[in-house]
Amino acid sequence: MGVEEEFLLVDPVTRAPVRAAPAVARTPGDSAVEIHRELSPTQIELVTGVCADLAQLRGQLVSGRRLLVDAAARAGCRLIASGTAPIGDPGPPPVSDSSRYRRMSESFGALIDGQGVCGCHVHVAVPDPDSAVQVCNHLRPWLPVLLALATNSPFSGGRDTGHASWRTMVWSRWPIGGVPPYFASARDYRTLVAALIDAGVVIDRRMIYWHARPSAHLPTVEVRVADVVPTVDEAVTLAGLVRALVATVRRDIDAGVPAPAVGAALARAATWRAARDGLDGHGVDLSTGRLARAWELVDRLVRRVRPELVRAGDTDAVLDGLRVLRDRGSAAARQRAVFRRREQVRDVVDFLGEETAREPGVDRPRTGYPDEDSEPRYRR
Repeated sequence: MGVEEEFLLVDPVTRAPVRAAPAVARTPGDSAVEIHRELSPTQIELVTGVCADLAQLRGQLVSGRRLLVDAAARAGCRLIASGTAPIGDPGPPPVSDSSRYRRMSESFGALIDGQGVCGCHVHVAVPDPDSAVQVCNHLRPWLPVLLALATNSPFSGGRDTGHASWRTMVWSRWPIGGVPPYFASARDYRTLVAALIDAGVVIDRRMIYWHARPSAHLPTVEVRVADVVPTVDEAVTLAGLVRALVATVRRDIDAGVPAPAVGAALARAATWRAARDGLDGHGVDLSTGRLARAWELVDRLVRRVRPELVRAGDTDAVLDGLRVLRDRGSAAARQRAVFRRREQVRDVVDFLGEETAREPGVDRPRTGYPDEDSEPRYRR
């Protein structure tokens, strides 16, 4: 598995995004991580190498964030992990100086305005393209739950948007996005992607912005539904859940279990509800079409993947991470709590800077996670 994290670069005085990515990107990566530029020159991306376990992933995320925090400071700015810019406008124009981004700007015009938003993408290895497509089919009901766990963009342009993940709303403007459709095979997937490219709806395979997709350049499934999260611990928890979920559905596929039927309209509604409420309200249970408390949906996800967490040795890391998230509150809730103290959005930016640079493992559960058959204690 591997993780890609997108970050914003902000001015330490105004707290607004600054176009410092060219300077920050000149910092070389270490032996494991890479640093990439993104669509907006206010963004920078950290890409881990291939990781065999969560401990290795945690180490790479820690070293990579340290690298970027220091590089940002040398460039006179600050690194923050936020799905949107709480203050100011993060996005194009202008776009970063690359032929691909210039072509996107020419093709999509004002659609790219404000698109300097930041996500966390988790890659999990799969054996072949047909497996990747089938895994994505089986992931569809769970993508809104993963989004709810990683909502980290309630503020944008100096105001509370009323959504836990405003990034999701901004990203939904692209013509191809959201929960992916069902595909019968890898050939079916390739045929549709080729048609979309021929029609000019996307310029290449990398613009297939569904929340889960076969990677355009790696032998992986890429789950890209999440906002970038403030802390390394939260990123590791998310990655562990995603890997366990992919392993779980692969066992279903091997056993001949069909993918759950999920209608496109209800999937879109569930995505919006997760983006609005995050963990602090309700979500749509895509198995029934009914509302359920967000933490109840998380409970179901944990029970679904727990055997694979045990098999991978990830149980303590993931369940402890969920308990900390339950104790501290979601990233969106923590941003709002900081804002309520003085009603200053600049305080939110400062908080995000501190969270982004914070060493992992500072907050540990006050009590252990319960046994498998008992009531989960992270649940409301």
